[in-house]
Amino acid sequence: MQITEANVSVFLFKVRVAMISSTPLIDEELLLRPFRLTDSIGLYCAVKESLEELKPWMSWATDSYNELSAREYITIARGRWNEGTFYALAITQSEEILGACTLSSIHSIYHFCNLGYWVRSSYRGQGIAGRAAKLAARFAFESLGLIRAEIVVAVENHASLRVAEKIGAHDEGILLNRMVIGKSIYDAHMYSLLPSDFGLVARL
Repeated sequence: MQITEANVSVFLFKVRVAMISSTPLIDEELLLRPFRLTDSIGLYCAVKESLEELKPWMSWATDSYNELSAREYITIARGRWNEGTFYALAITQSEEILGACTLSSIHSIYHFCNLGYWVRSSYRGQGIAGRAAKLAARFAFESLGLIRAEIVVAVENHASLRVAEKIGAHDEGILLNRMVIGKSIYDAHMYSLLPSDFGLVARL
């Protein structure tokens, strides 16, 4: 078979998916996995259900969000997973999309990332976001070789703040003018999770 850039990309994507398969991201009935193109309807439904709660904090959550938006996001996310620059994990239960966790802004020199999470409205208040965030952080440390996961939350985003606090993330203070969402500027709490929080040793 002729080796092409496309073939290499597919191979690398499969390798990174295999990393999850070899260390399943499972917590009781929750499963975190890479998004599939067949998830577009499920993702769209989860976002539309939660749109009013997501809009203040997610720039991509707008009234024009539709199934095509979901499909485009998944396509881009899969490509960036292949590049090793962005990891979007679907939070699932019996194949239903409950939300997402993302590992983004991965720093190749300092070996840290930003950890984001959201859960659809009908499943909020059940501890799902926190459980998923811990699974994603462990994946970052065990499979990606990172030594720090940052959770940056606008000071007014009380729901996300509670998640970070409940999972024992380290509160490192407030950063001024740290977040821009749409045309709004917010101060933000900086939280972190470390390998030691999971009984792991940070290694470069």
